[in-house]
Amino acid sequence: MPSKPNPTSLKRLLLPGIILQSVLIGGGYATGREIVEYGAKFGASGWISGLAIFIGFSFISILSIEACRQWNVYDYKSLLKKMIGRGWIIYEIVYLMLAILIIAVMAAAAGEILYETVGFNKWVGVILIVSLVGLLNYKGDEVIAKLETIGTIALFAAYILFAILVFSTRGESIAAVFSSWDTSYLPEAPSIGLLLWTGVLYVGYNLAVYPASFFTYTGIKTKQESIIAGIISGLLMTIPWFLTYFAVLAYYPNKTVLAGTVPWLTMLAPFHPIMIIIFGIVVGWTLVETATGMIHAFIHRIEKEMTVRSGQPMKKISKAYISIAALTASLLLAQVGIIDLVSKGYEIMAYAMIAVYGIPVLFFSRKLLTKG
Repeated sequence: MPSKPNPTSLKRLLLPGIILQSVLIGGGYATGREIVEYGAKFGASGWISGLAIFIGFSFISILSIEACRQWNVYDYKSLLKKMIGRGWIIYEIVYLMLAILIIAVMAAAAGEILYETVGFNKWVGVILIVSLVGLLNYKGDEVIAKLETIGTIALFAAYILFAILVFSTRGESIAAVFSSWDTSYLPEAPSIGLLLWTGVLYVGYNLAVYPASFFTYTGIKTKQESIIAGIISGLLMTIPWFLTYFAVLAYYPNKTVLAGTVPWLTMLAPFHPIMIIIFGIVVGWTLVETATGMIHAFIHRIEKEMTVRSGQPMKKISKAYISIAALTASLLLAQVGIIDLVSKGYEIMAYAMIAVYGIPVLFFSRKLLTKG
């Protein structure tokens, strides 16, 4: 008689992906803006970028988990010291810059979404997000893991609901895009190289989300578990991308949707107003998750440094202060606007993250995957 799956083992394999997805999906991802920039604008050809994104996330997840497991390090400073030695400080600078950029997108999206969906003044929404992120980082690892698990389940359910609504009413439009292989939103049809490189860039700037999940890798005990957990992570990180991609194609090449600050709001507008409210609440929570995860990884690194130097752990109130300070800096950058931040800022930071994290971890890939 076959043995039943061990719930504890299943949780160990799922948790890295849950945390990665919950951090990744906030900001422009949850609004639909990133999916337009990194796939949907290519129309029928965009799925190729999506496939590259899935492969990239899965492979980097496997290598990151296995590197932490084999070297027994679970904070990004220790891991980077193993890979690039004293160059770890460069990663530190790039990570902080990208974290502030991502949180800026989150802040801009939060104000916009909460204003459009539940009528909050934009600054009321932003202050609410700041307060929640500070509180979560004050509470610590266990609370963050539990709440982000709940948030991920809620977001998946909402994405599936939103996608079903769009697919059921505009499924023929999606089929028409593929039957005519429509790529007309852009002046020229994209090449295979551009589609694949777009996927690489998307994975590249999102490399910053990995340190937020390092604390979940401690439960991974074997290389086989690293591979399974990595593929699960890739799936969890990419499924919402494809759901949004196909939903956007239902309106392709409508500029109101593809050029919109929050494409999902435009797509959900024809449906019952309760859908907009659900979107506001669920996506608002994912924005909190993103900011929390990014800051949590940075706080974890500072706490380890303080423990080594002084022998004393960081106080909870100090964690909250760091969270609020980082968010305040991001709010200033958020005034630039979501579209410019996603289209211009993310590409620059993608190259930087590929240089300081992607290439180093790929350099060790053969050693990591051949060693038992």
